[in-house]
Amino acid sequence: MIIDLANTSTRKIQDALTATRHRMGGPATGKVLTLIVVTDEAAQYDAIRAATEVAREHPCRILGVIARGREAESRFDAEVRVGESGPGETVLLRMYGQLAEHADSVVLPLLVPDTPVVTWWPGEAPAKPGDEALGALAQRRVTDSASAADPLGALKRLAGGYLPGDTDFAWARVTPWRSLLAAALDQPHDDVTAARIEADPGSPSAALLGGWLSVRLGVSAEIAESRGPGITAVRLTTKDGEIAVTRPDGRVATLSRSDQPDRQVALHRRSTAELLAEELRRLDPDEVYYEAVQRFAKGLEASSAQAAPAAKSAAKPKAKKS
Repeated sequence: MIIDLANTSTRKIQDALTATRHRMGGPATGKVLTLIVVTDEAAQYDAIRAATEVAREHPCRILGVIARGREAESRFDAEVRVGESGPGETVLLRMYGQLAEHADSVVLPLLVPDTPVVTWWPGEAPAKPGDEALGALAQRRVTDSASAADPLGALKRLAGGYLPGDTDFAWARVTPWRSLLAAALDQPHDDVTAARIEADPGSPSAALLGGWLSVRLGVSAEIAESRGPGITAVRLTTKDGEIAVTRPDGRVATLSRSDQPDRQVALHRRSTAELLAEELRRLDPDEVYYEAVQRFAKGLEASSAQAAPAAKSAAKPKAKKS
């Protein structure tokens, strides 16, 4: 059931949700969390569709916040969906004028009482999600640095503005890689002396995986460009040979060790809904993500610090010989 409410109020939205639940024979909300999706009109269809799919695993109230017509008179329209292709409740809030700058005042009364709140930016995210009004309402804040115009720059800004509860889809994308590498390293092996990651140019997932390997193994992690898709290989150097996981097709990986036959492992690239579902399974701060993103940021700073003296030296004019 879909109900359109033009130039409405939160009270009318609550009344519409309650009346619809009673009409469908389910007076209780039955929701485990509130998912706030901060997006724009162009991206809202895919984002809400992914959130609706995730609601089958995590019954939730989805609040889509869409800023429109900032020069218009302050008001908001709502589209209430209940029982549409999923068990959850979805409310799309299209905000006009100055009200778009104070979306939290509209969202706050619509949160499911006594349940966690997750805020997700499927597109360009703020540098400090926890400082945003809608981010401050949430226990968990999910971004996707890969969707930014400059993914690595966005990831560095997120590292600088990190607060407990922040996470990024770039980190969720490497969960299967981390699981496979951890399983491989659980078997007897010589000390790892170097790591090399091959991935699409500017991949934030490769940067985070490199940060994680660097922290956990105490070695430098080199990131090399490949044709993709995504991460295509991770190679760990040991005195006894190389431990490698290669995935050239984005679906099946090959685990290779010098002392064992090759093994193939399913390692497909996951959809947005799968990534979001993973993030909603954990609502406490992710300290491992924090370590990885900080290591990535420090690595950039170290490289910049080393490059600066060289650049100054190159730019310094040479004295003419008499």
